Amino acid sequence: MLSCQKELFNLKPEVHYLNNAYRAPLLRSSEEAGIQSLIKQRNPFDLKPDDFFDGVLEVRMSFGKLVNCRPSEVAVMPSTSYGFTSVLNNIKAELKKKAIVVKDEFPSGYFSMERWAKENGAALQIVESDPSAIQKGESWNQRIIEAIDENTAVVLISSIHWMSGVKFNLKEIGEKCETVGAYFIVDGTQSVGAMTMDVKEYKIDALVCAGYKWLLGPYSIALAFIGEKFEDGIPLEESWMNRVNARNFGSLSDYASEYEPGAGRFNVGETSNFIMMPMLKASLEQLLEWKPERIQEYAKQLNLPLRDYIKDIGGVVEEDEFLAFHLIAPKLPGHLDVASLKQKLEDHQVYLSARGENLRVSVNVFNSETDIIKLIDLIKN
Repeated sequence: MLSCQKELFNLKPEVHYLNNAYRAPLLRSSEEAGIQSLIKQRNPFDLKPDDFFDGVLEVRMSFGKLVNCRPSEVAVMPSTSYGFTSVLNNIKAELKKKAIVVKDEFPSGYFSMERWAKENGAALQIVESDPSAIQKGESWNQRIIEAIDENTAVVLISSIHWMSGVKFNLKEIGEKCETVGAYFIVDGTQSVGAMTMDVKEYKIDALVCAGYKWLLGPYSIALAFIGEKFEDGIPLEESWMNRVNARNFGSLSDYASEYEPGAGRFNVGETSNFIMMPMLKASLEQLLEWKPERIQEYAKQLNLPLRDYIKDIGGVVEEDEFLAFHLIAPKLPGHLDVASLKQKLEDHQVYLSARGENLRVSVNVFNSETDIIKLIDLIKN
């Protein structure tokens, strides 16, 4: 099993950062890559045409390994909302008149689907868990499967719920979508990098991930798997970099009408992103070395004492089967006020998030047993 990797980050020793789901700290290697990239901008005459493309290709290759797809199926984007809009613009309701999201979906996903439904004259169904259930996972997954029917055009769902940490059964959902002919779009922001993801096994049509959380990258860059259903799609932009002759700077005004094969047509303009791309490349290489399944196992063992303690004091923790162990959001017993507790924790340099009645604790390999013990001790007091 992995050991604590805090030395590979620049976190202050006295800080207990349990909030990776909010934003990840940069790796030292990513920080250094960004610094060196910035220095290189002093001398633009050193840039060669291939430099505009090779770094991007390396990132696409690494992300493909993380999610089990070819580099040609990976697109570079500035955000998840850009990714959702890129693929949804290429889906028409036709005879199917229903779209599905889950209750309290992250706003980027919800608003993207709301707009698509309005523009296509479709109904937007919001699926929630059984309100009477103490734990949400089982009923929520079952209700999602039941909601997907022959009238469903598209399902957009996060791989895990960003507020509660409930894990959705992507394999079953993907199979149901395939059976009824619905598009399956997944926001992988809160799991890819910390959990195993397989777009082929789960029959995902498009997967979009912001880079600044579990991919440990910088803000304002995202990566997406875009499957074969969209291989002839129309992108949001008409970037010169997405054309088949883009590497030949001497013939750009020949205006090749053909896009780069695969998902590359959906790349955002100025894809090279000479400063952030090397930073993301460094973080992806480190994740591949650690392996997401090992990160998940590390998180599971690390926060086990916290999960047990919350149960002991009368709180609620999701069942293991439906829990993403890197992001847990236990419901505290009624006598504990989440907002005031969060402030008390921050006074002692323990940082996490409050989401409704839940205390969201998101751990990564920079966390250690000391962080969990500190959190438990402060709750006790």
